[in-house]
Amino acid sequence: MKILVISCSLNSNSNSRILAQEVYAAMKGRNVQVELVDLREYNLPACDGDSCYKDDNVLKLTKEIREAKGVVIATPVYNYAASSSAKNMIEVVDSAWEGKVVGFVCAAGGKASYMAVMGLANSLMLDFRTFIIPRFVYASTDAFGDGTIVDEKVKERLNLLGEDMVKITTAIAGNTG
Repeated sequence: MKILVISCSLNSNSNSRILAQEVYAAMKGRNVQVELVDLREYNLPACDGDSCYKDDNVLKLTKEIREAKGVVIATPVYNYAASSSAKNMIEVVDSAWEGKVVGFVCAAGGKASYMAVMGLANSLMLDFRTFIIPRFVYASTDAFGDGTIVDEKVKERLNLLGEDMVKITTAIAGNTG
């Protein structure tokens, strides 16, 4: 069974990528295949509802997501919303999300955007019947220092999300094949 952790930040100094790496590490060695995907390596086109679906990078990412049973989306929060790169990724891979277990980790400058991923979560649930893990991890700038997570509570929440992702994905995958 495969679980993806997708880092949606296009910023090379991304705090959400640090969260992605930490939740990836939390799931390693738990009897699942875990892969870390960095959207910077895909150069996805903007969703145009037409030709974007034929792009080689879109086809490659669509295949990766389609083969996974679960996906953790790691996104930065800009202007009180998940990044446009995260939203675009969801749009261009379209029905590959069907029936996946999805978790969220996000990094933001402040504490006021903690509900930023709800629009994406609702869309994934309603459009693609995904199962959203209700344990989101949200971390503001003060949780990071020198390229690492310095807040032990954030580390603990990432570990719990990793545990939940493996347990829930395993349970659902066992029921759907």
